[in-house]
Amino acid sequence: MILLLEDDPAIAQTVVYALQREGLTVQHHAWLREARAAWARQSPQAAVLDIGLPDGSGLDWLRELRQGGSAVPVLLLSARGEEFDRVLGLELGADDYLCKPFGVRELVARVRALLRRAVVPAGGLVVERLEARLNGQRLPLTRRELALLQALHAAQGRTLSREQLLDQAWGQDAESTDRTVDTHVKTLRAKLRDAGLGDDCIRTQRGLGYSLER
Repeated sequence: MILLLEDDPAIAQTVVYALQREGLTVQHHAWLREARAAWARQSPQAAVLDIGLPDGSGLDWLRELRQGGSAVPVLLLSARGEEFDRVLGLELGADDYLCKPFGVRELVARVRALLRRAVVPAGGLVVERLEARLNGQRLPLTRRELALLQALHAAQGRTLSREQLLDQAWGQDAESTDRTVDTHVKTLRAKLRDAGLGDDCIRTQRGLGYSLER
């Protein structure tokens, strides 16, 4: 999932449309407080943040994210294109900086680059949008197992509740339950174990949910 924080409706609509055409899931927010709450529920694979917002600064939030240990790749959007502004954004932890107005194809290419940086090996495990690999070998996962692994991987070691995993990996499937999550975690854990990651690669946090060992 790509988190987009942009208060200009026209720009936001254009960016969301362009990224969705590429097959990416985009969650758009116009207010900083909304984006903060969304991030707390689900860490994105990458983020596109406007700097000037009606209720705060994208730069200040970026600083907080990096100080809190988040490594999610971030692209900053700003009408301020002076060298000082670009350098400041990069020094605060941005992975890229794009000045307004910008070309849509360039933005898509830059987001694609962010997603490539977001692929972090964990004991040889690489999780991408369409597949997961361990030490270069593609894992034989079902579509649902891959979605579950993607959610756990994006959480960067944090525990996700069954409700969060249902929301992220199953979406609006009304027939899915907590037992559904448990069953898929069991089969996913077995496949990861058979591939060589060990029995504790997905940990059960009693009363809380599951986490992926990094």
